[in-house]
Amino acid sequence: MGTGGGGDELIVSVRKREVVAAVLPLQEHWLPLSNLDLLLPPLDVGVFFCYKKPTNNLTFESMAGVLKNALAQLLLSHYAFAAEVVPNSLGEPELLCNNRGVDFVEAFAEVHLKDLNLYNPDDTIEGKLVPRKKHGVLAVQVTELRCGGLVVACSFDHRIADAHSANMFLVSWAEMAHSKPISTLPSFRRSLLNPRRPASIHSYFEDIYVPVTKLPPPKDPEPDSDHLISRIYYIPAEQLSRLQSLASTKGRRRTKLESFSAFLWKMVAKWAITKNADKKMTQMGVVVDGRTRLSDGDEHKALLMGSYFGNVLSVPYLAKQVDELNEKPLGWVADKVHEFLEGAATKEHFLGLIDWVEAHRPVPGSAKIYFEDGPAFVVSSGQRFPVSKVDFGWGMPGFGSYHFPWGGDTGYVMPMPSPTGKGDWVVYMHLSKGQVEFIEAKAAHVFRPLTSTYLNLDYCTRP
Repeated sequence: MGTGGGGDELIVSVRKREVVAAVLPLQEHWLPLSNLDLLLPPLDVGVFFCYKKPTNNLTFESMAGVLKNALAQLLLSHYAFAAEVVPNSLGEPELLCNNRGVDFVEAFAEVHLKDLNLYNPDDTIEGKLVPRKKHGVLAVQVTELRCGGLVVACSFDHRIADAHSANMFLVSWAEMAHSKPISTLPSFRRSLLNPRRPASIHSYFEDIYVPVTKLPPPKDPEPDSDHLISRIYYIPAEQLSRLQSLASTKGRRRTKLESFSAFLWKMVAKWAITKNADKKMTQMGVVVDGRTRLSDGDEHKALLMGSYFGNVLSVPYLAKQVDELNEKPLGWVADKVHEFLEGAATKEHFLGLIDWVEAHRPVPGSAKIYFEDGPAFVVSSGQRFPVSKVDFGWGMPGFGSYHFPWGGDTGYVMPMPSPTGKGDWVVYMHLSKGQVEFIEAKAAHVFRPLTSTYLNLDYCTRP
């Protein structure tokens, strides 16, 4: 299942493969993707959770059984995850809801939980503990560790679900495992994201989105090009507060996400200076969820959008010259981040984006930042990542994280709440090797490698 680099290789052996379908037959039907879904290329997103050995004498087989039975029940309501993506007559992807099912793998990893190198997921998580999805929309792998601990991991098609939708599914899966009614039934009402008649499209969208037919041909990688790697850090709460204080000037209080994003952008600019790229442009995007923006204060619409299953995202971004970012204070950079986010956090922005996609169909569009001649990266807030709620009956996870080494040249960064519950952040970072090494050298007080000791995973069994 892949080989690890550096240190002892993590050996993962598959014990069983099967397909889990909805427990009852489903009426086969087609479900179109929304205009906002159509902005996503065929990319898979990973997410995983690490559990200590349960104290209630549950065997691995019984825990895997709980997961499969709960999943089979849940797929009745979350039928999109048991479907297949098929092109329609225009070549656009659609969902064939045929209860094809979910590929479910049971595996064993020759490692203790305390020895699992979470700091370097490229070696331990990618293709080993997080499955590589080969069919359908969702794949699941449950892996027993040598100490009796457990890793539950999924890969899902980003065209079908964003993080909000995936989080909703994970919480419902845990509720179903406890035989509880699920708290949020998913809605697949695509009419919530219908384009307007007549359309109203601001020219601004041409600056941040592009039809794929207008993209330049991909460049051949240079022989000495810096490849992207994944690392996971934790940031202590006091460092986050310090960054927020430094970023908040002239009585303007910036959010922790704005402050963190501004700090990281300055670090990437400082790295670019060392590469003699002073006059080059650098880009940073931030993923914005449109659910509350489209609700616009309407409580009924807020309930509908809160349960909507699919993508309701935009990726606005800003470009600045490297030397300008390097020279300006953190507060100035945070102000610029705040300004471009403020412009995208509106109902009109998302309605305009839906109209923009409609105007270009069937040609797909994409966020421009993914094709900029960087250095470029995207920040996606995972502060609603429900780690504490993904308890299937053997306790809360000791750790959980998204995993998204998406394969492009643009970096991806997701800060999430730490399971320690002290206000710290856990940050999944997918940046170039040179950027990672520079940030570790220059900002070690902020970005601290994730360890089992920090997560209190040194003892595999729950107290």
